[in-house]
Amino acid sequence: MAKKISEATGSRSQAVHRALKRAIIDQALPPGSKLPEDSIGERMGVSRTLVREALLRLSQEGLVELRPNKGAVVARPSLEEGRDLFLTRIALERLVVETLSGNLTQDQINMLSAHIAAEEIAEPQHATSIRLAGEFHALLAQITNNASLIRYVNELVARSSLILALYGRPHSSECAVSEHRDLLDKLIAGHTAEAVALMTHHLDSVTTRAVLLKQEDIKDVLSTYAAAEGLT
Repeated sequence: MAKKISEATGSRSQAVHRALKRAIIDQALPPGSKLPEDSIGERMGVSRTLVREALLRLSQEGLVELRPNKGAVVARPSLEEGRDLFLTRIALERLVVETLSGNLTQDQINMLSAHIAAEEIAEPQHATSIRLAGEFHALLAQITNNASLIRYVNELVARSSLILALYGRPHSSECAVSEHRDLLDKLIAGHTAEAVALMTHHLDSVTTRAVLLKQEDIKDVLSTYAAAEGLT
């Protein structure tokens, strides 16, 4: 009986974790949002203890910041952290591609094709589109059956949503669905070098076009306005 109660409690804690994580990734809870345990517990019908467990797990994944005596908030990674994150993603996802190239089963191909089809009908520049784009990368990692790759890629993909929310264009992932389709074709054909190059380009495009464009120096930003006022 005690075991069943423990399993049920663990299941509800996991459900709270999944719900909060989904809200963060969908940008319904933007970076900096307060996460009061009592409000979350009341809305989800669980104890504050279970909410606290879910928040602790999210903090370990880099999605939530636990502030002593101030409560939890959705994390606000810095621009530099964002650059480092995408560099790491590129390295890990190149390894994912190398592992999968030429080794996909028909069931795996069907699953990935179905996911891409869902991406293609999702409304562009919508939070759902961003989530599906990230899930495609997480699915690729899952198929490797490499526990370390699965863990780290999943965490980096999720944390990417925070970077996009802070530094990207509103609800824009720049994660082109057509490139997902091309990547799958190359993986099926076993064209490893081309698949690795495409994945690198794909993620580099997110880094440079969507999120991590170099911030201009304040003097450069103000030069036009100063000139208009006759100050230069």
